[in-house]
Amino acid sequence: MLRVPTAIVLILTALPGILFAQTKGKGVRLWNLTSATISGFELSPAGKNAWGPNQTLNDKDKEVDHDERLRITGVEPGHYDAKVSYPDSRQCFVRDIEIKPDAVFSISDKDLKDCNK
Repeated sequence: MLRVPTAIVLILTALPGILFAQTKGKGVRLWNLTSATISGFELSPAGKNAWGPNQTLNDKDKEVDHDERLRITGVEPGHYDAKVSYPDSRQCFVRDIEIKPDAVFSISDKDLKDCNK
């Protein structure tokens, strides 16, 4: 009987998972190019006002600083509106964001609409 060293068996067993992890993309990410830190970021299918969870909770400090990227979860590719909140209680909307698979999308101050104070 052929004896295969345990280390080789473990590597061969793990190989499919390793290959899958390498082919998997980075996921969808928001790049905050607004001039302030974001404390809330909710998405809704464009025009529906059916807001999903606060995506900033995916970040380790629960906020997204200027020039920081945030991983977006539970969202399929498509067109969305965003509700953007700031620590000073200001809230704005961004309309018709196109989200593509494994891509970064950004928002900047010029994208913010219907802000309240």
